[in-house]
Amino acid sequence: MASLPTSLAHLLLILKNEGLPGLYRGLSPTIVALFPTWAVTFSVYNHMKGVLHSKDSNNGELSVQANVLAASCAGIATATATNPLWVVKTRLQTQGMRPGVVPYQSILSALQRIAKEEGIRGLYSGLLPSLVGVAHVAIQLPVYEKVKLYFARRDNTTVYNLSPTQVAICSSGSKVAASIITYPHEVVRSKLQEQGRDHHGATRYSGVADCIKQVYQKEGFPGFYRGCATNLLRTTPNAVITFTSYEMISRLMHQLLAP
Repeated sequence: MASLPTSLAHLLLILKNEGLPGLYRGLSPTIVALFPTWAVTFSVYNHMKGVLHSKDSNNGELSVQANVLAASCAGIATATATNPLWVVKTRLQTQGMRPGVVPYQSILSALQRIAKEEGIRGLYSGLLPSLVGVAHVAIQLPVYEKVKLYFARRDNTTVYNLSPTQVAICSSGSKVAASIITYPHEVVRSKLQEQGRDHHGATRYSGVADCIKQVYQKEGFPGFYRGCATNLLRTTPNAVITFTSYEMISRLMHQLLAP
């Protein structure tokens, strides 16, 4: 397996040790977390765009700075509201890799155990790098808006009349750009969230700075991009489906609810 790409080697190792169910460990909290994640993101982002529109409007278009501010507010709200669910997802995905740890039985039991054993700090472990990761949303959403605007101007139409294919291109391009630029925070956040505590009550990392230091000492700069390709294969289709569906459903709702 040494000659295989890292992602493929890990895939084969999981299949060998845990079978097909191992590939779907942590799926339930992911599904549970997706709805509030996108609900908070789109709600706060659109609300902030409306608030900023009257203060920073240029021919009906928000400036890049206003888009970044709206996206940042959405990212902060989303990270704060959903962090406990992502902690549970990470713990469920990695518990088979940590010997000696009593496995979690469900999403609810994991939330209860983490709250009881580690307190509020455990539920919000990895929040700081998640807030740093707001840069991801602050890049993705403004780039998405600007690429949509480019297509609209090129075709002499409006952003509301772009085809589903064009919306898919906008969403995939913005997601890939944001993911590559901000991926190191995903690595740090995951390591902090999955560590838990050993039987002595100690943690592997004392904080964000210590985690960054240890990753760099052990793996160098490439360590901060471990799993990036796999992450793009997973998240880019998710973004395309989510954004394209949102745009098409939003247009339909506006047509149905129009006076």
